[in-house]
Amino acid sequence: MKTLVLKKNSSQKRSAPGLQKSGRCANLEALDKAFIWHPFTQMRDWQEEEILVIEKAKGVWLWDTRGRRYLDGVSSLWCNVHGHRVPELDRALRVQLGRVAHSTFLGLSNVPAILLAEKLVAMAPAGLKRVFYSDSGSEAVEIALKMAFQYWQHKGKKSKTKFARLTNAYHGDTLGSVSVGGIELFHQIYRPLLFETHAVPAPYVYRWPTGSDPGRVRDESLAAMEKLFQDKHEEIAAFVMEPVMQGAAGMIDQPRGYISRARELTKKYNILLIFDEVATGFGRTGAMFASELEGVSPDLMAAAKGLTGGYLPLAVTLATEEIYEAFLGKHEAFKAFFHGHTYTANPLACAVALASLELFEKKRLLEALKPRIERLRKRLREFLKIPIVGDVRQAGFMAGIELVKDRTTKEPFDPAEKIGIRVIRRARQMGVILRPLGPVVVLMPPLAIGGPELEKLLDVTYEAVAQEAAACQERD
Repeated sequence: MKTLVLKKNSSQKRSAPGLQKSGRCANLEALDKAFIWHPFTQMRDWQEEEILVIEKAKGVWLWDTRGRRYLDGVSSLWCNVHGHRVPELDRALRVQLGRVAHSTFLGLSNVPAILLAEKLVAMAPAGLKRVFYSDSGSEAVEIALKMAFQYWQHKGKKSKTKFARLTNAYHGDTLGSVSVGGIELFHQIYRPLLFETHAVPAPYVYRWPTGSDPGRVRDESLAAMEKLFQDKHEEIAAFVMEPVMQGAAGMIDQPRGYISRARELTKKYNILLIFDEVATGFGRTGAMFASELEGVSPDLMAAAKGLTGGYLPLAVTLATEEIYEAFLGKHEAFKAFFHGHTYTANPLACAVALASLELFEKKRLLEALKPRIERLRKRLREFLKIPIVGDVRQAGFMAGIELVKDRTTKEPFDPAEKIGIRVIRRARQMGVILRPLGPVVVLMPPLAIGGPELEKLLDVTYEAVAQEAAACQERD
């Protein structure tokens, strides 16, 4: 078997710069296709297409190996906050690198982790007082599930072993987080490996079976939630949900008042409430955490993605003092929380996360975001003029544009038509990187995006969807 390697031979050195770059790009693409398995990707298609290899970034822009520039319209999968190559974050990383890159958190602590925990508790929803570190959003949710389960065991409620969730839920890809998920496309194949959960119909206003009045959808979904809690509260340890916006489900926004009533019901029936703020946290909805929009405090909260500003993997699970104290006891009682990984509370990641949170305050980022959120809201309404746009949903800087084959009947496109993929390919040709969720085109730019760049993002997205709508008409 011939080995693919990056090399420069004598003929390449004598070639024109453009040819050198072209040869290097082709070699990198060949190496990728020879050795890498990409996430959430049909690799058969990947092998047949020209791929985009990112080489550098600055601000809200990315450059590929061919020197082409692209606007980062999805914050590098929803995690970039302040832009790329931010001087303050770069500096924090370099300073910490000069001290210690990593030290175990099992039996030891480190300075950045301590300072970051203090900062997180100060800005988290009221009552969340303890910070447990991990490496990804999936793990942060899984930790919350394990904490909830073990909490009730320590409290003597041995029957509380089940979890409730929303339909269409996505909480990550580890088996515990998949168990409380509900996206059949992602999760159905793993069903034999998962534990049983109870589902509450998510308030998906656009596709609610009895109509699309937000108040009615909210109340009917909550009525189903209360009925489940009435019947099963003795066995339900916790209810887990993404507050305000279900991200990977297709940017499904919840009607006003939904999360506050969910909090009331979980308290009424003695069920813990877990908020998954992996995607919604750190300014994405216009508040530091989505739960603030209705003044709700959960018992456990998972956060990740924007925590380090998009620099390094880091996640946290925040808990109330009551939950934390249930794990206290003598060593021989073995009540400790037996969970932890090698890179838990990595000092580099904690240092850059602390610098990122300080930037929120220094730049008054959430306040500065308000006019751009309103501009986004106004421009998104224009998309409803395009025949294949069925619905537009937004919470702060999280937006989803749902594409349908027939707007009158809400008939969806056949998955084989790859409508979302076709739109984002058009946008890429115009210098904007987007990523669809099936038929939903997602807009989730860095919070630091400027006015002109936001206009470009919206202009290109509109044009890409409009072009695809025209192409659909021609095919029909």
